[in-house]
Amino acid sequence: MINITFPDGKVQQFEKGTSALEIANSISEGLARNVLSANVNGEIWDATRPINTDAELKLYTFKDQEGKASFWHSSAHLMAEALQALYPHTKFGIGPSIDAGFYYDVDTGDKTLVPEDLIQIEKKMIELAREKNQFVRKEISKDEAISYFKEKEDEYKLELLEDLEDGTITFYTQGSFTDLCRGPHIPHTGFIKATKLTALAGAYWRGDETRKQMTRIYGVSFPKQKELTEHLELIEEAKKRDHRKLGKELELFMFSQRVGSGLPIWLPKGTQLRERLQNFLRSEQEKRGYKMVVTPHIGAKELYETSGHYEKYGEDSFQPIKTPRDGEEFLLKPMNCPHHCEIFANAPHSYKELPLRIGEFGTVYRYEQSGELHGLSRVRGFTQDDAHIFCTPEQVKGEFLDVLDLTTHVLNKMGFENFTAQISLRDPNTPEKYIGSDENWKTAEQAIIDACSEVDLETVTEYGEAAFYGPKLDFMIKDALGRSWQLGTIQVDYNLPERFELEYIGSDNAPHRPVMIHRAPFGSMERFISILIEHTGGKFPLWLTPDQFALLPISDRLIPYCKEIETTLAKHDIRGFIDDRTESIGKKIRDTELKKVPIMLIIGDKEQEAGKVSVRLQGDGDKGTMTIEEFVSYFQTII
Repeated sequence: MINITFPDGKVQQFEKGTSALEIANSISEGLARNVLSANVNGEIWDATRPINTDAELKLYTFKDQEGKASFWHSSAHLMAEALQALYPHTKFGIGPSIDAGFYYDVDTGDKTLVPEDLIQIEKKMIELAREKNQFVRKEISKDEAISYFKEKEDEYKLELLEDLEDGTITFYTQGSFTDLCRGPHIPHTGFIKATKLTALAGAYWRGDETRKQMTRIYGVSFPKQKELTEHLELIEEAKKRDHRKLGKELELFMFSQRVGSGLPIWLPKGTQLRERLQNFLRSEQEKRGYKMVVTPHIGAKELYETSGHYEKYGEDSFQPIKTPRDGEEFLLKPMNCPHHCEIFANAPHSYKELPLRIGEFGTVYRYEQSGELHGLSRVRGFTQDDAHIFCTPEQVKGEFLDVLDLTTHVLNKMGFENFTAQISLRDPNTPEKYIGSDENWKTAEQAIIDACSEVDLETVTEYGEAAFYGPKLDFMIKDALGRSWQLGTIQVDYNLPERFELEYIGSDNAPHRPVMIHRAPFGSMERFISILIEHTGGKFPLWLTPDQFALLPISDRLIPYCKEIETTLAKHDIRGFIDDRTESIGKKIRDTELKKVPIMLIIGDKEQEAGKVSVRLQGDGDKGTMTIEEFVSYFQTII
């Protein structure tokens, strides 16, 4: 017998070799019908895999992210089986699950896939799914695996096998399709009731532009047709809210191939929006004792070697530029923190001066591959609302809690009230990814855990998501469409102060090493604004929107009166413009609605004679006529 411990702490005995699915069935047939995979002693397993030792067990359904991942990865295998049936000479690269579905990189030989082919592949997938074929896991030797794929003349799988250590290899088979795969997978294909293949794209094998370009097929699948229908409706709504589309319509930002891919240019209205966000955060920081600084857009290579960023991020940075005369090497700044370390090192510090809080809206540069660029959300140059707090070890918890308060305040102010705090820790299995001693890491990780516990913050813990120099608390927000995004972050760092040999003089008159807290409530201005655009659908809060009103005269003779109103409202810090086009008032109203301007002030002869304006709110209709003074008071109330 084996002892199975459930998440609620209950322990039950089962026969050795019992699977998670069988355990679920013993609890409830209804539960068993929904179990997709399981967590067995910290590892994600197939629900059908026998458990032979005492174990802690958690069952995953489609409601869990881990369950979705297994479902979508299995759907990628189902798609591969359909492709193999329709195009027998197809060879397969990799087919993982992703945040919202799955993809598979395939080589279909002489057959070039076109969008119309996806319908046929979908039909074949559902036909195969109805066979309810089990996903069968098989352990074989590496030599056996190599022989199998040599026989199939599949150079892609053979190359993947080269990178695997000698030892046990796992294959998964469902129906007539067998693949090299770690798993896990759902019990059988019958769980997949609805699927939609959403896009075709080119993808270089292993992301290398010098290698063969394969076809990447994206898809999504669900246990019910209703869920797929709702998902597709959500996608259509997301298209309407796409920040690239709205950013162009609202004249916020642009891109130019002559300037360079991934380098956004902020237009006047976008610049106003961006500056108001910065002013808001700058004001909040000043209330909390931050000192603002400005650092260069470039730095000597040696600076980033000292910090460790060049070692860890060198491939993702713009490569060093050597000066022609003296041979110095410079990088476009990939991070602000090394510059802030140098600011701290610039002068001696006493414990009485700490904490020292340094803030900067600093622009940094990363070399993202062209295929990964996406509007403002994935760019090559972006501005971080960065700050670094240098404090004593005793001050860490208090400073962390203050930053936590600032971050939640910012998110709430922006309308992001639905968020999860994620404690991101080291992956204990890959220590080479991180710098610093175990002792420092344990201290930093515990500081975050204790601070979150003190304020009863609901958190989830993810291993392997820490920064290379320290653990962090990431804020995962949900937007108006229910999509999750990672925004603000707080990091505790004992390592960079050590690498830069930073010191302060303690109360014992001896030198001590400060602790460094990194934080960025917005994350980056570009990405934050892209999410804000999509969250609001371009209908920004009144205090933030670039144009708060539009003056709509019904004829040209009323423009002088409109200019008087515009001047008066500007004195009350109310922003707007006059639509002086020779268009009908109906068209002006429709166009203003499309521009997401919250308030329309319609001016006719009666309004001019009475010294009033006719007020209309976007989406809320006519609010009647008001004097200018009454409108100012009304505006101040609604803002």
